[in-house]
Amino acid sequence: MKTLTVEIKQDIALSFLRNMESMQIISIVNPTKKCSNKKLSDRFRGCLSDDKVDALQNELVEMRKEWERNI
Repeated sequence: MKTLTVEIKQDIALSFLRNMESMQIISIVNPTKKCSNKKLSDRFRGCLSDDKVDALQNELVEMRKEWERNI
């Protein structure tokens, strides 16, 4: 299952989506306003795997070493 964000430009599109929901093709998920008020760190916590986090941390360390290097 994939979750997508869709911007509705015309009202007729919403009726199409509701019809697809009634046919159990899709499920409409309404975002809450509270979610947008959360801190970014809370919203995106857990989005990256541990391996990806470690790789990004190592890359940051290497970039910082480049800045500290005498040229």
